[in-house]
Amino acid sequence: MNSAIVDLSILWPAFAAGLLVTATHVPLGIQVLNRGIVFIDLAIAQIAGLGVICADWLGFEPQGWAVQVSALAAALAGALLLTWTEKHWPEVQEAVIGVTFILAASGALIVLASNPRGAEHLKDLLVGQILWVNPGRLGLVALVYAAILLAWFTLGERVGRVGFYLLFACAVTASVQLVGLYLVFTSLIVPALATRRFPRRRVATGYALGGAGYALGLIASTVTDLPSGPAIVWVMTALAVVVFVCGPRSAARPA
Repeated sequence: MNSAIVDLSILWPAFAAGLLVTATHVPLGIQVLNRGIVFIDLAIAQIAGLGVICADWLGFEPQGWAVQVSALAAALAGALLLTWTEKHWPEVQEAVIGVTFILAASGALIVLASNPRGAEHLKDLLVGQILWVNPGRLGLVALVYAAILLAWFTLGERVGRVGFYLLFACAVTASVQLVGLYLVFTSLIVPALATRRFPRRRVATGYALGGAGYALGLIASTVTDLPSGPAIVWVMTALAVVVFVCGPRSAARPA
């Protein structure tokens, strides 16, 4: 057994990061599923990642404020663009989201083409480095997520289309730098899919599923020496299948 499993100094920041991401992404993911715009998180996360890559290309410090501002500005611009397209061309919104994702992903590859560490940067963006989360960042991220959750649970649908996209952009911008794009998508969509037939306590069940997925995924990763991000994705998805199969048989109304 890998000794890292008993090293709480490594595991607790990673688990705390997972819980923070789960806290915002479960309710937002349910809304994304209800709106039928499943790939919006991939598009906005990729746009935020492009902002990070561009800031790095310009020579800014990886964890500096310039990078955070660049990522958030890119994500908000993408969110406003998708708000506009949803208003004017709702029938092709999913296709527009797909094209936006491809453009952002291709743009990242173009910017990284001349960077000798480009492959490493791209891997960090996609897979993340959750085991090496800096505990000092968690407090600020928690404050950002708390503000997002307060706005969402207080206003709900009253935030409107623009408000939803902006809240979503802020959440995804913080999350993609914390855990990577793969875990962002998994945390949003997998709990929402697993609980889609739950008439009650859907969000609470999604929270439990997300927390268990991160906990067991991290343990599996440290025991087997597998990459943490992919391990969490597979464990959370396996748990989601169990929850879906064992859950209510009739579909719930959109939450």
